[in-house]
Amino acid sequence: MAVSATAARGSGPQPPPPAGPAPHHPPPPARPTWRGRLYRLDVRLTPYLFVAPFFLLFAAFGVFPLVWTGWTSLHSVSTLAPNEMTWTGLDNYTSLLHDQVFLKSLRNTFTIGVLSAVPQLLAAIGLAHLLNYRLRGRAFFRVALLAPYATSVAAAALIFQFIFQQDDAGFVNWVLHWFGVPPVAWQAGSWSSQLAVSAIVIWRWTGYNTLIYLAAMQAVPQELYEAASIDGANCWQQFRRVTVPALRPTILFTAIISAIGSLQLFGEPYLFGGSQLGINGGPDNQYSTLALYVYRLAFSSEHLGRAAAVAWVIFFLAVLIGAANAVAVRLRRGRAGGRT
Repeated sequence: MAVSATAARGSGPQPPPPAGPAPHHPPPPARPTWRGRLYRLDVRLTPYLFVAPFFLLFAAFGVFPLVWTGWTSLHSVSTLAPNEMTWTGLDNYTSLLHDQVFLKSLRNTFTIGVLSAVPQLLAAIGLAHLLNYRLRGRAFFRVALLAPYATSVAAAALIFQFIFQQDDAGFVNWVLHWFGVPPVAWQAGSWSSQLAVSAIVIWRWTGYNTLIYLAAMQAVPQELYEAASIDGANCWQQFRRVTVPALRPTILFTAIISAIGSLQLFGEPYLFGGSQLGINGGPDNQYSTLALYVYRLAFSSEHLGRAAAVAWVIFFLAVLIGAANAVAVRLRRGRAGGRT
């Protein structure tokens, strides 16, 4: 009877559970006002508006000329009638493989680049090392080193024209005469003319690279030199073991910039040869460069399509040099990471 009574009570209706607190629902988000929307747009779009002028100018004066030059290189077009184009495809590029003046200009660009870059960078490192010491009048020497860089190409080429005159009136031939060397025809020979053009480049850009190396040297911690001095290293050993390894990224940068600059070499050979021979790079094209050949094709021969093709070859070479720089930097970082 007790069990059945309990079962009867359990089967009856159960009292409801005690009511808990009502669930909290967050209020619906307020609709943004027009001022809030304007503020968000301002925060998001203002940085793009700040950098937009650069990209607009770069597109107008960088991307568009590059694309237009590439399109022109695929056509046969005269400078006198630039709107009359005839599609030729890659004929302008394939014809360059059989163009002896182009191949000679390419070779001259390489040789003049090497003849000017190597002595220039070596002299810049040496001058920067001297200016890194506490010398009297360091500010004067630094300003004096920038004077050739600030001088116009026309003035520099005119001065070097007189320096490298072919007769005894030239300064270089006058100095050679004192050593019993006969006068050198600087503009007639291949190596002599390229050395003369390289001398102009060396004179103009050595001071610029010197200041770059000097800034890099001043960033080297003095503790390294003090530790090397305590270990008994002399000045030459400190320069070779401390300064040069610290300057490797800067040396790589200046070498790449010098290589790209040699591809753009135009004013020095053009003005060195004068108005008649300068546009041809000498009577036998012995110091003609790629940039000078572009000018010759476009404005002397009126072959605008071929000139555009040569210009794109220069662009491809600059891209290859930049890619080589990127690979070298990546390899250097990989080696540095492996050592650590």
